[in-house]
Amino acid sequence: MSLRSLILASVLVLFYSASFSQAQERRDFAVAQELTINEKQVRDGDIISSLPQGFVLTRKTYDQAMIGVVSERPAVAFRTIGVSPAQKKYLVVSSGTTGVNVSTINGPIKKGDILTSSTIPGVGMRSSKSGFIVGTALDDYKDNNIYNVKKINVLLSFRPVGVPGSVRSNLVDVGNLSLLAILEDPLTAFRYLVAAVVIIFSFLLGFYSFGRVAGRGVEALGRNPLAARVIQLGIALNVIITVAIIGTGIVIAILILTI
Repeated sequence: MSLRSLILASVLVLFYSASFSQAQERRDFAVAQELTINEKQVRDGDIISSLPQGFVLTRKTYDQAMIGVVSERPAVAFRTIGVSPAQKKYLVVSSGTTGVNVSTINGPIKKGDILTSSTIPGVGMRSSKSGFIVGTALDDYKDNNIYNVKKINVLLSFRPVGVPGSVRSNLVDVGNLSLLAILEDPLTAFRYLVAAVVIIFSFLLGFYSFGRVAGRGVEALGRNPLAARVIQLGIALNVIITVAIIGTGIVIAILILTI
């Protein structure tokens, strides 16, 4: 065998070895961090939520608490040093491109579809209404059995998204999101409610006071035109008082929300 043939054969062997190694060691285009997940069984590609009791698999549609996806082969991983072997930690990515476990429970998935969480633990589905999403599908997936799960590539983007639809469906979606927000943070919802009541009360009180004085002023002006300047001054003063009442209500509402 000539030297040229030997060199060519060596290059081919190296090329195929590198290609095979790259195929075997395919990595996600994402940065991961280690998290302790409070579940007995966690799979590569499962969607994770952050709840008061810790990190768990998603179990409801359009889960607002979604924070990432389990990835066994991220491009970069930040690991915790000195962790006890008894503490099982998983690599979780929150952005980039990674494999996500999905189902056709909400219909077939096409490339470019918006994905969200489903009622199947840790599994995503096609999004069909407004709500929180996982990201955008980069692969197609079709299966008649809605409980079959497959991992497809997804461009992660955890955020709320509005889907165009009828006015009725949009109002229902807004109501559902508002209800979820109230259940997750009742104290904040109560503060907003109190602030709204204060503002409404201040507007009603201000306009009621102004209406009474303005009506009497016009009536007095008709009976006694000579006192027009005094009556007009009284009406102007009442306008200032009305603005002060409404302004005070707005300031109190802002203090309720910020303090």
